Amino acid sequence: MPHIDIKCFPRELDEQQKAALAADITDVIIRHLNSKDSSISIALQQIQPESWQAIWDAESRPKWRL
Repeated sequence: MPHIDIKCFPRELDEQQKAALAADITDVIIRHLNSKDSSISIALQQIQPESWQAIWDAESRPKWRL
């Protein structure tokens, strides 16, 4: 724990770019939440633009606290 779930519009990311994104996010989580690298998991889900509003309404809006 923690688990980070990233939802975004489709991007053409190669494996190296995905790994760099995960490494950067992991560094931030370690620094701010004092987590161990081995305990962090990250999911990248690419959502089609036409599906975004439904995902936002069902998953993001109810949790929005920032």
